[in-house]
Amino acid sequence: MSPPILALKQAGLSFGSAPLFSGVEIAVSPGDKICLVGRNGSGKSTLLKALAGLIQVDEGERFVQPGTRIAYQPQDPSPDPAQTVSDYVAGGLEPDDQEQRLYRVRDLIGTMELDPEAAMGTLSGGGRRKAAIARAFVADPDVLLLDEPTNHLDIATTLWLEQTLAATPMALVLISHDRAFLRAVSRRTFWLDRGVMRVLERGYEAFDDWSDAVFAEEEASRARLEKKIAEEMEWLHKGVTARRKRNQGRLRELNRLRERRQRQLRQPGKVELELEDGPPAGRRIAEARNIAKAFGDRTVIDGFSTRIMRGDRVGIVGPNGCGKTTLIRLLTGELRPDSGSVKLGTNLEIAYFDQNRTKLDPKTSLWETLTDKRIGSGGDSVNVQGRVRHVVAYLKDFLFDPKQARQPVGSLSGGEKNRLLLAKLFTRPSNVLVLDEPTNDLDMDMLDVLEDTLASYAGTVILVSHDRDFLDRIVTSTISFDPDGRVREYAGGYSDMLAQRGGVRALAARAEPEKAAARPSQAETPRAQPRTRMTFKDRHELEKLPGEMEALERDIARIEAQLADPAGLDGAEAIAKLGRLLETARTLLERKQDRWLELEMRREDVEGAA
Repeated sequence: MSPPILALKQAGLSFGSAPLFSGVEIAVSPGDKICLVGRNGSGKSTLLKALAGLIQVDEGERFVQPGTRIAYQPQDPSPDPAQTVSDYVAGGLEPDDQEQRLYRVRDLIGTMELDPEAAMGTLSGGGRRKAAIARAFVADPDVLLLDEPTNHLDIATTLWLEQTLAATPMALVLISHDRAFLRAVSRRTFWLDRGVMRVLERGYEAFDDWSDAVFAEEEASRARLEKKIAEEMEWLHKGVTARRKRNQGRLRELNRLRERRQRQLRQPGKVELELEDGPPAGRRIAEARNIAKAFGDRTVIDGFSTRIMRGDRVGIVGPNGCGKTTLIRLLTGELRPDSGSVKLGTNLEIAYFDQNRTKLDPKTSLWETLTDKRIGSGGDSVNVQGRVRHVVAYLKDFLFDPKQARQPVGSLSGGEKNRLLLAKLFTRPSNVLVLDEPTNDLDMDMLDVLEDTLASYAGTVILVSHDRDFLDRIVTSTISFDPDGRVREYAGGYSDMLAQRGGVRALAARAEPEKAAARPSQAETPRAQPRTRMTFKDRHELEKLPGEMEALERDIARIEAQLADPAGLDGAEAIAKLGRLLETARTLLERKQDRWLELEMRREDVEGAA
């Protein structure tokens, strides 16, 4: 590996008396593609700011190779609202670069489809994010530090960014909750976990298996420690009275074991969400027939039809500003179409997640937000799933510290505000959930819990999201604002939509309009239609599996060689640990071999049918 051009050495930082992280080592070499992962509040954004030189660490040091240019895109850009887009993007240039690089400003603003003379304060969240990315790119830095760059971006821009970052010679350190984005871009993984940095010399695609192995080893180590403590306790109870003075050494050893157990790193707790089902709705939730909607001279929707039934999970995708929120308002009866008709079902109880968090008052405390009488039972409790819960206990379910209960909402991070909004939403009985960009700023643990919660929800879900992986895991059909201006519905998730529509290139490059006759209509594509071809996701997985299997085979051979010569190992504990790693590697290899065989057989069936 090349010498680093940017690094933190033995870095530590504390807030008050509580350490956020300590002893962190992170080195960025030319061309590195590093993803920095960890749950919300673990210190990822703070660490990125320390790398950028925006804050000083309490201990350790920062190294920058002389002449290295570093660009940083913050999680929440806060430009001057009156500043033009052109001036804001040009602010990423060094003073002596202004004359020779202004062409880059025009080029990037054009790529991002922004108005150079527009005021930053008039842009949507997605527009501000595009401008911030352009500002980071404009000076052609050696190291690019990006904090949640895909938040509020539409899928087309996310794909452009994904392809650009994968191909650029710039070094990259990236924080993101978008799994598909991380898998495509990253080549190394840095995991900030409970104040400790762990490093995997592979991209995010290997993170889940790796983190599972780490937690499994911790559980095994903790079980061995518990057993040792139990044995010591039994010994002491039997003989401590008769041998009190002689046994003080063993008593001190027991106390040391207890302290070690207390200090031992534990897997962080999972959020437990409960979603209260409202009264059963009718079988039909909403039926739209040939609806159209225009605002002035701009037609947003023209001739779209769909039928949403009880229990459906419908995803809505499209570029920022294309009309996704308008479609939701039409389908829920909040807005009337210019032509066509929308019929709503009976007994609908709709709960709405607003991406702009307009229902959160920044001056109100978390406690008051949840105990509003319109939502809970007031006072100090809320009603969840028919059970009365104390507000502090309910906040702990969403990973809030009890000390935060009386803090104002305005003091929360973006991820914490989204968690609070979900907590508020889930205290309402409902049979229809409308979620408008719920994944922004959520960490991956929270995304997993949200997925599980929606999977067990008995009602209907209408979901607007730019997170491709989340859509693939949740929805049964996808309504897309297609590049040719038409709105169409496709069976399955986002990857299935791409397969039916002709692949990623059509979306990323804004391809020429498809012929309507070449695409299945809603009537021709029932939601329950089984897959008759491999999805883009399946093909991508099939391409990666041989390399992953080869890597596992190399790991197995290396471990077997070490076990064959135990003289070089440090005792029985090291041998036992290698044995467990060998068993885990063999199990993972077997799974991947089975998956490869399944996908290869599917590929042969599809090609044979063709």
